[in-house]
Amino acid sequence: MERRQVAVYVGALAAGGLVGWAAPAVGAGLERAINPVLAALLYVTFLQVPAAELVRSLRAGRFLAAALVVNFVVVPLVVAAMFAFLPGDRAVRLGVLLVLLAPCVDYVIVFSGLAGGSSRRLLAATPLLLLVQMVLLPGYLFVFLGSGLADVVEVGPFVEAFLVLIVVPLALAWLTQAWAARHPAGRRTADAMGTAMVPLMAATLLTVVASQVPGLGGSLVDVARVVPFYVLFLVVMAFAGLAVARLFRLDIPESRAIVFTGATRNSLVVLPLALALPGQLAVASVVVVTQTLVEVVGMVVYVRAVPRMLPAS
Repeated sequence: MERRQVAVYVGALAAGGLVGWAAPAVGAGLERAINPVLAALLYVTFLQVPAAELVRSLRAGRFLAAALVVNFVVVPLVVAAMFAFLPGDRAVRLGVLLVLLAPCVDYVIVFSGLAGGSSRRLLAATPLLLLVQMVLLPGYLFVFLGSGLADVVEVGPFVEAFLVLIVVPLALAWLTQAWAARHPAGRRTADAMGTAMVPLMAATLLTVVASQVPGLGGSLVDVARVVPFYVLFLVVMAFAGLAVARLFRLDIPESRAIVFTGATRNSLVVLPLALALPGQLAVASVVVVTQTLVEVVGMVVYVRAVPRMLPAS
């Protein structure tokens, strides 16, 4: 499955779309499963990062600085340049901001590795990227959408997402690592969990897409209008990530990883935030999922294009 994981993910997206279209009631019911499968996916992701490695990763100053700059300085500037041209609907704009301002922490590791990027560096930086985006995202939304956003967006879902999707999976991963270090049964359990990454990612993609397709309804035109912006973002960030990597004088595997972390977005983790929005902003969740569909296709292109942009020689 690891050798064919791109095909597995594309198949999961297609299957999710089919389920959501052919059985809307089933698709809508899957919405309650999003948080559990996401938490399981992030638990397995964190399990691959030994706690000691997290401490060592903080010493990789140039790589971490490049990852923070590309995601929390360059990306907001690119989004700001696009913002005035987005559709005027507030829910659509909110969905675009939610997904583009949050860096990916899951399948970016997979696609970066396929392109020869430093998956180890990205994996170790994952908790930091999650923490920083959860802290900064409310401020970014305030800057782009103004104080009126406070009337419709509650703090509760952000706190809940942080606890359920970050704190709990990370704590469980560290407890599992401690168990594995002391007992053979723990090592076997940790190894078994490590093999679940691809199936869990496929299950997450299928669940997310199937749950949101029934909500398209009359919003299809509005959602379709944001697709060119997602494509443009992928194109711009390929060159922006390359420029940041060169600015920090990173080696080739680290540079490829920076290009990927700047381009891939955290649609799966911010989706629960979009789902918690009030009814008049419900289309934001579909806008978020649409980015996933565009991005997976884009990542297939990136896997071939990035090694040409940054050849090993």
